Amino acid sequence: MRITFLARVLGLSLLVGGLLITAGGSAQAAISDQVRYAKLDNGLQLIVLENHKAPVATLNIFYKVGSRNEQFGQTGISHLCEHLMFRGTKKYGPEEFSKIVAENGGEDNAFTSEDYTVYFEIINRDHLDVPISLEADRMENFAPQGFDSEKAVVMEERRLRTEDNPEDALAEMVAAAAYVAHPYHWPVIGWMHDIQELTLEDALKYHAIHYSPRYAIVVAVGDFDGNKILTALRDAFGSIKNGPEAMPVTEVEPPQEGERRVVLRHPANLPAFALAYHVPNYLTAKDAFALEIAGEILGDGKSSRLYQDLVVNKQLTIDQAVEYDLTAFDPTLFWISGQMRPGVKTDDAIAEVDRELAALQAHPPSPAELQKAKNLEQAEFVFSQDSIFQEAQELGLYQMLGSYRMVDQYLGQIDKVSAADVQRVAKQYLVAANRTVGVLVPTGLLVHEAGGGIGGPIRHLEKAEAKILP
Repeated sequence: MRITFLARVLGLSLLVGGLLITAGGSAQAAISDQVRYAKLDNGLQLIVLENHKAPVATLNIFYKVGSRNEQFGQTGISHLCEHLMFRGTKKYGPEEFSKIVAENGGEDNAFTSEDYTVYFEIINRDHLDVPISLEADRMENFAPQGFDSEKAVVMEERRLRTEDNPEDALAEMVAAAAYVAHPYHWPVIGWMHDIQELTLEDALKYHAIHYSPRYAIVVAVGDFDGNKILTALRDAFGSIKNGPEAMPVTEVEPPQEGERRVVLRHPANLPAFALAYHVPNYLTAKDAFALEIAGEILGDGKSSRLYQDLVVNKQLTIDQAVEYDLTAFDPTLFWISGQMRPGVKTDDAIAEVDRELAALQAHPPSPAELQKAKNLEQAEFVFSQDSIFQEAQELGLYQMLGSYRMVDQYLGQIDKVSAADVQRVAKQYLVAANRTVGVLVPTGLLVHEAGGGIGGPIRHLEKAEAKILP
């Protein structure tokens, strides 16, 4: 049973993970009120939050650089730099960073997305000084070794995630067709021919610009004295100097004036489809949160409309997915995808998706269906606060978007969405003229199929397997 449903039915006020959930669906978040925030003279921002649930702490370093900051000819350099950050500094050798963290009982990793790059360590509260020192060192003293071998690792990662994964290859083609002007056109991992041509000099220049303190946010959450950690962070990062300023991302994607279609012929076990609709991000809040609820209604879970229709009742697909990221830095895509059952045509499944979208456009969701979607969204958000890592992620992400205090607005924005809002955004955005259709046509069986998904962040690899951060 969902926590927001309990609050409404029983008339209770529940405090979970620092969030006050009250009867009638109102929510007042207390997270940001507990945050210690500082901006240093070099522009670096610090966010510290005490969380005494367990004797652990997390340190998350956000850099405002992702594939949207790249240029034609150098795609994939953000992700390559992320890998190279593990290849040593002027003080430490390759992979020593992770070894030292592990020796102190911690875990570390990193990921790159279209919009930003994050490095993180989860460690015993008594050893948080270790990653603080290490992260400050590799921000200031980047000196990677083994460039060619690490570039080869990235190229193999691309083969694993894309060349050997037909559904991800399809998503890459669809995004490239959907965006003709904006840098979301290319994948986070980059085009293979661009990766091949990148040099160590390219990486050093890119790091000097984008890994400057002015573009970084350091978030610490855990079982510690917040004032002491804030002081430790000031001491570690305060003297680091900035490099050259980054060029702003000014490209604007023009409106799409008609449906686009791409077909990928690729070894695959089954046909598949991917539909991508241009939609706004968080800056158009009323539409963004309505799209969030629309996605919940259409495709989240086995009771959703598309799952019941495509998978259970009509048995056209073996799965389906709806994905939308309202926190993208720029207007983004609303994805609907599925993998066919043997013998079923992709056009039949797409036609069924169109019928479900037409139904949502013709009739707003019922009060019960709308409330269920809100319950699911709000419960997921509330329960995520049980993770100190997730708390750090949300605080850092919202600070990049404008202010960490925006995290407090999420529950209220979800609660304000009306059935008419959901119907309106379905009519406005989820239409054929605004979408790119991708179809996967198998040319033979795929022997080894890698895990993946539509887009998403690319995580640092220590083994020959790509992982997506939840």
